[in-house]
Amino acid sequence: MQSVPLKRTQTQVVVNEFIRSVYNWMAIGLALTGFVAFYTATSATLQNLIFGNQLVFFSLIIGELALVFTISARVHKMQASTATLLFVIYAALNGATLSSIFLIYTSASITSTFFVCAATFVVCSLYGMTTHRDLTSLGGFMIMGLIGIIIASLVNIFIRSSAMSMIISYIGVLVFVGLTAYDTQKLKAMALTQPAGLEAGIIRKGAILGALSLYLDFINLFLMLLRILGNRE
Repeated sequence: MQSVPLKRTQTQVVVNEFIRSVYNWMAIGLALTGFVAFYTATSATLQNLIFGNQLVFFSLIIGELALVFTISARVHKMQASTATLLFVIYAALNGATLSSIFLIYTSASITSTFFVCAATFVVCSLYGMTTHRDLTSLGGFMIMGLIGIIIASLVNIFIRSSAMSMIISYIGVLVFVGLTAYDTQKLKAMALTQPAGLEAGIIRKGAILGALSLYLDFINLFLMLLRILGNRE
Protein backbone atom coordinates (compact mmCIF):
# COMPACT_ATOMS: atom_id res chain seq x y z
CA MET A 1 0.00 0.00 0.00
CA GLN A 2 1.30 3.41 -0.95
CA SER A 3 2.09 5.80 1.84
CA VAL A 4 0.15 9.06 2.14
CA PRO A 5 3.22 11.22 1.40
CA LEU A 6 3.84 9.23 -1.81
CA LYS A 7 0.23 9.70 -2.93
CA ARG A 8 0.46 13.40 -2.24
CA THR A 9 3.68 13.59 -4.25
CA GLN A 10 2.08 11.79 -7.20
CA THR A 11 -0.96 14.06 -7.02
CA GLN A 12 1.25 17.14 -7.01
CA VAL A 13 3.12 15.85 -10.04
CA VAL A 14 -0.16 15.40 -11.93
CA VAL A 15 -1.32 18.90 -10.92
CA ASN A 16 1.99 20.46 -11.94
CA GLU A 17 2.01 18.71 -15.32
CA PHE A 18 -1.55 19.77 -16.09
CA ILE A 19 -1.00 23.40 -15.04
CA ARG A 20 2.26 23.52 -16.99
CA SER A 21 0.46 22.24 -20.08
CA VAL A 22 -2.26 24.90 -19.69
CA TYR A 23 0.26 27.74 -19.47
CA ASN A 24 2.34 26.33 -22.32
CA TRP A 25 -0.66 26.30 -24.65
CA MET A 26 -1.70 29.75 -23.47
CA ALA A 27 1.81 31.04 -24.24
CA ILE A 28 1.70 29.42 -27.68
CA GLY A 29 -1.64 31.09 -28.36
CA LEU A 30 -0.39 34.52 -27.25
CA ALA A 31 2.83 34.18 -29.26
CA LEU A 32 0.88 33.21 -32.39
CA THR A 33 -1.56 36.09 -31.89
CA GLY A 34 1.30 38.56 -31.47
CA PHE A 35 3.12 37.28 -34.55
CA VAL A 36 0.03 37.36 -36.77
CA ALA A 37 -0.97 40.81 -35.46
CA PHE A 38 2.47 42.27 -36.19
CA TYR A 39 2.75 40.60 -39.60
CA THR A 40 -0.73 41.77 -40.60
CA ALA A 41 0.01 45.32 -39.42
CA THR A 42 3.10 45.45 -41.66
CA SER A 43 1.28 44.14 -44.75
CA ALA A 44 -0.71 46.73 -46.68
CA THR A 45 -2.43 43.96 -48.63
CA LEU A 46 -3.72 42.23 -45.50
CA GLN A 47 -4.69 45.55 -43.95
CA ASN A 48 -6.78 46.46 -46.97
CA LEU A 49 -8.30 42.98 -47.09
CA ILE A 50 -9.36 42.94 -43.42
CA PHE A 51 -10.13 46.56 -42.61
CA GLY A 52 -10.98 47.78 -46.08
CA ASN A 53 -13.88 45.36 -46.37
CA GLN A 54 -16.42 45.28 -43.54
CA LEU A 55 -17.73 41.90 -44.72
CA VAL A 56 -14.32 40.31 -44.25
CA PHE A 57 -13.74 41.99 -40.89
CA PHE A 58 -17.08 41.00 -39.39
CA SER A 59 -16.76 37.50 -40.85
CA LEU A 60 -13.51 37.13 -38.92
CA ILE A 61 -15.16 38.39 -35.72
CA ILE A 62 -18.07 35.97 -36.14
CA GLY A 63 -15.62 33.17 -36.89
CA GLU A 64 -13.71 33.91 -33.68
CA LEU A 65 -16.88 33.88 -31.58
CA ALA A 66 -17.97 30.62 -33.20
CA LEU A 67 -14.61 29.01 -32.43
CA VAL A 68 -14.74 30.11 -28.76
CA PHE A 69 -18.25 28.73 -28.29
CA THR A 70 -17.39 25.52 -30.16
CA ILE A 71 -14.29 24.82 -28.09
CA SER A 72 -16.02 25.70 -24.81
CA ALA A 73 -19.19 23.70 -25.47
CA ARG A 74 -17.91 20.70 -27.44
CA VAL A 75 -14.29 20.20 -26.40
CA HIS A 76 -15.14 16.96 -24.57
CA LYS A 77 -16.81 15.51 -27.67
CA MET A 78 -14.00 16.23 -30.13
CA GLN A 79 -10.57 14.77 -30.68
CA ALA A 80 -7.67 16.38 -28.82
CA SER A 81 -6.03 17.22 -32.15
CA THR A 82 -9.21 18.96 -33.32
CA ALA A 83 -9.44 21.03 -30.12
CA THR A 84 -5.79 22.00 -30.50
CA LEU A 85 -6.25 22.98 -34.15
CA LEU A 86 -9.32 25.10 -33.37
CA PHE A 87 -7.45 26.89 -30.58
CA VAL A 88 -4.53 27.64 -32.90
CA ILE A 89 -6.88 28.90 -35.63
CA TYR A 90 -8.67 31.12 -33.11
CA ALA A 91 -5.39 32.61 -31.86
CA ALA A 92 -4.35 33.35 -35.46
CA LEU A 93 -7.68 34.96 -36.39
CA ASN A 94 -7.59 37.03 -33.22
CA GLY A 95 -4.13 38.23 -34.18
CA ALA A 96 -5.41 39.34 -37.57
CA THR A 97 -8.23 41.43 -36.10
CA LEU A 98 -6.08 42.79 -33.25
CA SER A 99 -3.50 44.06 -35.73
CA SER A 100 -5.45 47.32 -35.73
CA ILE A 101 -3.83 48.27 -32.40
CA PHE A 102 -0.54 48.80 -34.27
CA LEU A 103 -2.31 51.39 -36.39
CA ILE A 104 -3.87 53.16 -33.40
CA TYR A 105 -1.19 53.05 -30.69
CA THR A 106 2.57 53.57 -30.72
CA SER A 107 4.77 50.48 -30.65
CA ALA A 108 6.44 51.68 -27.44
CA SER A 109 3.14 51.98 -25.58
CA ILE A 110 1.97 48.57 -26.86
CA THR A 111 5.20 46.99 -25.59
CA SER A 112 5.13 48.70 -22.19
CA THR A 113 1.43 47.89 -21.72
CA PHE A 114 2.11 44.25 -22.58
CA PHE A 115 4.70 43.99 -19.80
CA VAL A 116 2.37 45.73 -17.34
CA CYS A 117 -0.37 43.29 -18.33
CA ALA A 118 1.96 40.29 -18.03
CA ALA A 119 3.09 41.32 -14.55
CA THR A 120 -0.49 41.92 -13.43
CA PHE A 121 -1.60 38.60 -14.90
CA VAL A 122 1.18 36.67 -13.15
CA VAL A 123 0.37 38.21 -9.76
CA CYS A 124 -3.35 37.47 -10.11
CA SER A 125 -2.73 33.96 -11.37
CA LEU A 126 -0.35 33.21 -8.49
CA TYR A 127 -2.97 34.49 -6.06
CA GLY A 128 -5.60 32.23 -7.59
CA MET A 129 -3.22 29.28 -7.41
CA THR A 130 -2.09 29.77 -3.81
CA THR A 131 -5.02 31.33 -1.95
CA HIS A 132 -7.13 29.15 0.36
CA ARG A 133 -10.11 31.45 -0.09
CA ASP A 134 -12.94 30.11 -2.25
CA LEU A 135 -13.22 32.54 -5.18
CA THR A 136 -16.52 31.14 -6.52
CA SER A 137 -18.56 34.09 -5.29
CA LEU A 138 -15.94 36.50 -6.68
CA GLY A 139 -16.10 34.73 -10.03
CA GLY A 140 -19.86 35.05 -10.17
CA PHE A 141 -19.63 38.75 -9.39
CA MET A 142 -16.95 39.25 -12.05
CA ILE A 143 -19.06 37.45 -14.67
CA MET A 144 -21.94 39.81 -13.88
CA GLY A 145 -19.48 42.69 -14.30
CA LEU A 146 -18.40 41.26 -17.66
CA ILE A 147 -22.00 41.17 -18.86
CA GLY A 148 -22.35 44.79 -17.77
CA ILE A 149 -19.20 45.73 -19.71
CA ILE A 150 -20.52 44.06 -22.86
CA ILE A 151 -23.85 45.88 -22.61
CA ALA A 152 -22.19 49.24 -21.88
CA SER A 153 -19.76 48.76 -24.79
CA LEU A 154 -22.63 48.05 -27.19
CA VAL A 155 -24.44 51.17 -26.00
CA ASN A 156 -21.26 53.22 -26.37
CA ILE A 157 -20.98 52.20 -30.01
CA PHE A 158 -23.94 54.49 -30.66
CA ILE A 159 -23.28 57.34 -28.22
CA ARG A 160 -19.47 57.37 -28.76
CA SER A 161 -18.63 58.77 -25.33
CA SER A 162 -14.90 58.91 -24.56
CA ALA A 163 -15.69 59.28 -20.85
CA MET A 164 -17.83 56.13 -20.85
CA SER A 165 -15.14 54.30 -22.81
CA MET A 166 -12.57 55.17 -20.13
CA ILE A 167 -14.93 54.13 -17.32
CA ILE A 168 -15.56 50.81 -19.09
CA SER A 169 -11.80 50.30 -19.40
CA TYR A 170 -11.12 50.85 -15.69
CA ILE A 171 -13.99 48.56 -14.68
CA GLY A 172 -12.77 46.05 -17.27
CA VAL A 173 -9.33 45.92 -15.68
CA LEU A 174 -10.90 45.08 -12.31
CA VAL A 175 -13.17 42.47 -13.88
CA PHE A 176 -10.42 40.64 -15.75
CA VAL A 177 -8.06 40.82 -12.77
CA GLY A 178 -10.74 39.02 -10.76
CA LEU A 179 -11.51 36.55 -13.55
CA THR A 180 -7.82 35.67 -13.89
CA ALA A 181 -7.60 34.69 -10.22
CA TYR A 182 -10.95 32.87 -10.40
CA ASP A 183 -10.13 30.92 -13.57
CA THR A 184 -6.73 29.95 -12.20
CA GLN A 185 -8.32 28.54 -9.06
CA LYS A 186 -10.81 26.61 -11.22
CA LEU A 187 -7.93 25.10 -13.17
CA LYS A 188 -6.19 24.06 -9.95
CA ALA A 189 -9.42 22.41 -8.76
CA MET A 190 -9.78 20.67 -12.13
CA ALA A 191 -6.25 19.32 -11.87
CA LEU A 192 -6.78 18.07 -8.30
CA THR A 193 -9.97 16.20 -9.21
CA GLN A 194 -8.60 14.43 -12.27
CA PRO A 195 -8.65 10.66 -11.71
CA ALA A 196 -5.43 8.74 -12.16
CA GLY A 197 -4.77 7.04 -15.47
CA LEU A 198 -6.60 9.52 -17.72
CA GLU A 199 -5.79 9.29 -21.41
CA ALA A 200 -3.34 11.87 -22.70
CA GLY A 201 -5.97 13.10 -25.16
CA ILE A 202 -8.45 13.88 -22.40
CA ILE A 203 -5.79 15.74 -20.43
CA ARG A 204 -4.84 17.69 -23.57
CA LYS A 205 -8.45 18.76 -24.13
CA GLY A 206 -8.72 19.97 -20.55
CA ALA A 207 -5.47 21.88 -20.97
CA ILE A 208 -6.71 23.51 -24.19
CA LEU A 209 -9.95 24.57 -22.51
CA GLY A 210 -8.01 26.01 -19.57
CA ALA A 211 -5.56 27.75 -21.90
CA LEU A 212 -8.46 29.34 -23.78
CA SER A 213 -9.92 30.74 -20.55
CA LEU A 214 -6.63 32.28 -19.43
CA TYR A 215 -5.83 33.45 -22.96
CA LEU A 216 -9.12 35.37 -23.09
CA ASP A 217 -8.46 36.86 -19.65
CA PHE A 218 -5.00 38.02 -20.72
CA ILE A 219 -6.06 39.48 -24.08
CA ASN A 220 -9.00 41.38 -22.61
CA LEU A 221 -6.93 42.67 -19.68
CA PHE A 222 -4.29 43.83 -22.17
CA LEU A 223 -6.85 45.66 -24.32
CA MET A 224 -8.40 47.39 -21.30
CA LEU A 225 -4.98 48.50 -20.04
CA LEU A 226 -4.00 49.66 -23.53
CA ARG A 227 -7.02 51.96 -23.66
CA ILE A 228 -5.85 53.50 -20.39
CA LEU A 229 -2.07 53.53 -20.82
CA GLY A 230 -1.62 53.51 -24.59
CA ASN A 231 -0.33 56.54 -26.51
CA ARG A 232 -2.05 57.03 -29.83
CA GLU A 233 -0.21 57.50 -33.11
